[in-house]
Amino acid sequence: MSKLKTQFKTLLTVLIVMCSFNTIVAQESKVVLAESKLEVFGTSNLHDWEIQAKAMSGKSTMSIEEADLKAIKSLDFSVEVEQLKSGKNGMDNNTFKALNSKTYKTINFKLVSVSKITKTTDGNFTVETQGDLSIAGVTKRINQTFSVKVLGKKAVFSGKTKIDMTLYGVKPPTALMGTIKTGKDVTIDFKVTYN
Repeated sequence: MSKLKTQFKTLLTVLIVMCSFNTIVAQESKVVLAESKLEVFGTSNLHDWEIQAKAMSGKSTMSIEEADLKAIKSLDFSVEVEQLKSGKNGMDNNTFKALNSKTYKTINFKLVSVSKITKTTDGNFTVETQGDLSIAGVTKRINQTFSVKVLGKKAVFSGKTKIDMTLYGVKPPTALMGTIKTGKDVTIDFKVTYN
Protein backbone atom coordinates (compact mmCIF):
# COMPACT_ATOMS: atom_id res chain seq x y z
CA MET A 1 0.00 0.00 0.00
CA SER A 2 2.84 2.44 0.83
CA LYS A 3 4.45 1.71 -2.57
CA LEU A 4 1.19 2.74 -4.29
CA LYS A 5 1.06 5.96 -2.22
CA THR A 6 4.66 6.76 -3.16
CA GLN A 7 3.96 6.19 -6.87
CA PHE A 8 0.84 8.37 -6.66
CA LYS A 9 2.78 11.19 -4.93
CA THR A 10 5.54 10.95 -7.54
CA LEU A 11 3.02 11.07 -10.39
CA LEU A 12 1.23 14.02 -8.80
CA THR A 13 4.53 15.90 -8.36
CA VAL A 14 5.49 15.27 -12.01
CA LEU A 15 2.09 16.53 -13.20
CA ILE A 16 2.35 19.70 -11.11
CA VAL A 17 5.86 20.42 -12.39
CA MET A 18 4.80 19.81 -16.02
CA CYS A 19 1.77 22.07 -15.66
CA SER A 20 3.85 24.85 -14.17
CA PHE A 21 6.02 24.93 -17.31
CA ASN A 22 3.03 25.09 -19.63
CA THR A 23 0.57 27.44 -17.98
CA ILE A 24 -1.63 29.74 -19.95
CA VAL A 25 -2.36 32.90 -18.05
CA ALA A 26 -5.55 34.79 -18.84
CA GLN A 27 -4.87 38.33 -17.80
CA GLU A 28 -7.08 41.39 -17.80
CA SER A 29 -5.25 44.48 -18.97
CA LYS A 30 -6.08 48.16 -19.29
CA VAL A 31 -4.93 50.81 -21.75
CA VAL A 32 -1.77 52.62 -20.62
CA LEU A 33 -2.36 56.17 -21.87
CA ALA A 34 1.26 57.30 -21.44
CA GLU A 35 2.41 54.46 -23.73
CA SER A 36 -0.36 54.78 -26.32
CA LYS A 37 -0.90 56.98 -29.36
CA LEU A 38 -3.77 57.40 -31.81
CA GLU A 39 -3.76 59.83 -34.73
CA VAL A 40 -6.39 60.60 -37.34
CA PHE A 41 -5.20 61.75 -40.77
CA GLY A 42 -7.39 63.40 -43.39
CA THR A 43 -7.35 65.61 -46.44
CA SER A 44 -8.97 68.84 -47.58
CA ASN A 45 -8.99 70.90 -50.76
CA LEU A 46 -6.34 73.13 -49.12
CA HIS A 47 -4.01 70.84 -47.15
CA ASP A 48 -3.77 67.54 -45.28
CA TRP A 49 -4.61 67.59 -41.58
CA GLU A 50 -4.16 65.44 -38.48
CA ILE A 51 -5.69 65.12 -35.05
CA GLN A 52 -4.31 63.32 -31.99
CA ALA A 53 -6.33 61.55 -29.30
CA LYS A 54 -5.39 62.94 -25.89
CA ALA A 55 -7.71 60.69 -23.85
CA MET A 56 -8.46 57.02 -24.45
CA SER A 57 -9.30 53.98 -22.38
CA GLY A 58 -10.07 50.31 -22.75
CA LYS A 59 -9.47 46.83 -21.45
CA SER A 60 -8.63 43.40 -22.77
CA THR A 61 -8.47 39.83 -21.55
CA MET A 62 -5.74 37.80 -23.26
CA SER A 63 -4.20 34.37 -22.82
CA ILE A 64 -0.42 34.53 -22.94
CA GLU A 65 1.86 31.51 -22.55
CA GLU A 66 5.58 32.21 -22.22
CA ALA A 67 5.41 35.36 -24.43
CA ASP A 68 3.13 33.59 -26.94
CA LEU A 69 -0.25 35.18 -27.54
CA LYS A 70 -2.66 32.23 -27.48
CA ALA A 71 -6.04 34.00 -27.43
CA ILE A 72 -7.77 37.34 -27.07
CA LYS A 73 -10.97 36.73 -25.15
CA SER A 74 -12.14 40.35 -25.08
CA LEU A 75 -10.92 43.76 -26.16
CA ASP A 76 -12.50 47.19 -26.14
CA PHE A 77 -11.20 50.67 -26.77
CA SER A 78 -12.69 54.17 -26.44
CA VAL A 79 -11.55 57.64 -27.48
CA GLU A 80 -13.10 60.76 -25.95
CA VAL A 81 -14.34 62.86 -28.89
CA GLU A 82 -13.65 66.22 -27.24
CA GLN A 83 -10.09 65.11 -26.52
CA LEU A 84 -9.30 64.82 -30.24
CA LYS A 85 -6.92 67.75 -30.69
CA SER A 86 -5.35 69.28 -33.80
CA GLY A 87 -3.77 72.30 -32.13
CA LYS A 88 -6.29 74.56 -33.90
CA ASN A 89 -9.42 75.46 -31.93
CA GLY A 90 -11.55 76.15 -35.02
CA MET A 91 -10.75 72.77 -36.53
CA ASP A 92 -11.34 71.01 -33.22
CA ASN A 93 -14.75 72.65 -32.81
CA ASN A 94 -15.73 71.67 -36.37
CA THR A 95 -14.67 68.08 -35.61
CA PHE A 96 -16.71 67.99 -32.38
CA LYS A 97 -19.75 69.36 -34.21
CA ALA A 98 -19.41 66.85 -37.08
CA LEU A 99 -19.15 63.97 -34.58
CA ASN A 100 -22.07 65.33 -32.50
CA SER A 101 -19.89 65.24 -29.38
CA LYS A 102 -22.59 66.68 -27.11
CA THR A 103 -24.66 63.51 -27.62
CA TYR A 104 -21.96 60.93 -28.48
CA LYS A 105 -19.03 61.50 -26.13
CA THR A 106 -16.84 58.59 -27.27
CA ILE A 107 -15.78 56.62 -30.33
CA ASN A 108 -15.72 52.91 -29.43
CA PHE A 109 -14.28 49.67 -30.78
CA LYS A 110 -15.42 46.34 -29.31
CA LEU A 111 -13.93 43.01 -30.39
CA VAL A 112 -16.48 40.53 -31.74
CA SER A 113 -14.24 37.66 -32.92
CA VAL A 114 -10.65 36.65 -33.61
CA SER A 115 -10.30 34.69 -36.83
CA LYS A 116 -6.55 34.11 -36.78
CA ILE A 117 -3.43 34.69 -34.66
CA THR A 118 -0.16 34.27 -36.56
CA LYS A 119 3.24 34.38 -34.87
CA THR A 120 5.62 36.41 -37.07
CA THR A 121 8.72 36.41 -34.83
CA ASP A 122 9.34 35.81 -31.12
CA GLY A 123 6.86 37.96 -29.21
CA ASN A 124 5.31 39.41 -32.39
CA PHE A 125 1.94 38.43 -33.85
CA THR A 126 -0.52 39.38 -36.56
CA VAL A 127 -4.12 39.14 -35.34
CA GLU A 128 -7.09 39.17 -37.72
CA THR A 129 -10.33 40.25 -36.07
CA GLN A 130 -13.84 41.53 -36.53
CA GLY A 131 -15.20 44.22 -34.27
CA ASP A 132 -17.94 46.78 -33.86
CA LEU A 133 -16.85 50.38 -34.45
CA SER A 134 -19.25 53.03 -33.12
CA ILE A 135 -18.95 56.63 -34.33
CA ALA A 136 -21.56 59.36 -33.73
CA GLY A 137 -24.18 56.82 -32.68
CA VAL A 138 -23.74 54.53 -35.71
CA THR A 139 -22.19 51.07 -35.26
CA LYS A 140 -20.62 49.11 -38.13
CA ARG A 141 -18.93 45.72 -38.12
CA ILE A 142 -15.37 46.04 -39.48
CA ASN A 143 -12.45 43.75 -40.22
CA GLN A 144 -9.37 44.89 -38.31
CA THR A 145 -5.86 43.46 -38.47
CA PHE A 146 -3.59 44.21 -35.52
CA SER A 147 0.16 43.81 -35.13
CA VAL A 148 0.68 42.73 -31.53
CA LYS A 149 3.95 42.77 -29.61
CA VAL A 150 4.03 40.92 -26.27
CA LEU A 151 6.46 42.38 -23.72
CA GLY A 152 6.11 40.49 -20.44
CA LYS A 153 2.62 41.36 -19.19
CA LYS A 154 2.19 44.14 -21.76
CA ALA A 155 0.67 43.76 -25.21
CA VAL A 156 1.12 46.56 -27.74
CA PHE A 157 -1.56 46.66 -30.45
CA SER A 158 -0.78 48.70 -33.57
CA GLY A 159 -2.29 49.18 -36.99
CA LYS A 160 -4.07 51.44 -39.46
CA THR A 161 -7.70 51.69 -40.48
CA LYS A 162 -9.23 53.69 -43.32
CA ILE A 163 -12.80 54.86 -42.68
CA ASP A 164 -15.39 56.53 -44.88
CA MET A 165 -16.98 58.87 -42.33
CA THR A 166 -20.17 59.25 -44.39
CA LEU A 167 -20.96 55.57 -43.66
CA TYR A 168 -21.36 56.67 -40.03
CA GLY A 169 -23.58 59.61 -40.93
CA VAL A 170 -20.75 62.10 -40.38
CA LYS A 171 -20.75 65.02 -42.80
CA PRO A 172 -17.14 66.04 -43.56
CA PRO A 173 -16.46 69.36 -41.77
CA THR A 174 -15.96 72.60 -43.69
CA ALA A 175 -14.31 75.88 -42.69
CA LEU A 176 -14.22 79.51 -43.80
CA MET A 177 -17.86 79.52 -44.92
CA GLY A 178 -17.45 76.32 -46.92
CA THR A 179 -14.35 77.33 -48.88
CA ILE A 180 -12.25 74.67 -47.12
CA LYS A 181 -13.75 71.20 -47.50
CA THR A 182 -12.41 68.04 -45.92
CA GLY A 183 -12.46 64.64 -47.62
CA LYS A 184 -14.85 61.92 -46.47
CA ASP A 185 -12.08 59.35 -45.81
CA VAL A 186 -9.82 59.38 -42.76
CA THR A 187 -7.00 57.06 -41.74
CA ILE A 188 -6.61 56.10 -38.09
CA ASP A 189 -3.06 55.14 -37.12
CA PHE A 190 -2.71 53.66 -33.63
CA LYS A 191 -0.30 52.07 -31.19
CA VAL A 192 -2.10 51.15 -27.98
CA THR A 193 -0.49 49.46 -24.97
CA TYR A 194 -2.51 47.19 -22.67
CA ASN A 195 -1.04 46.22 -19.28
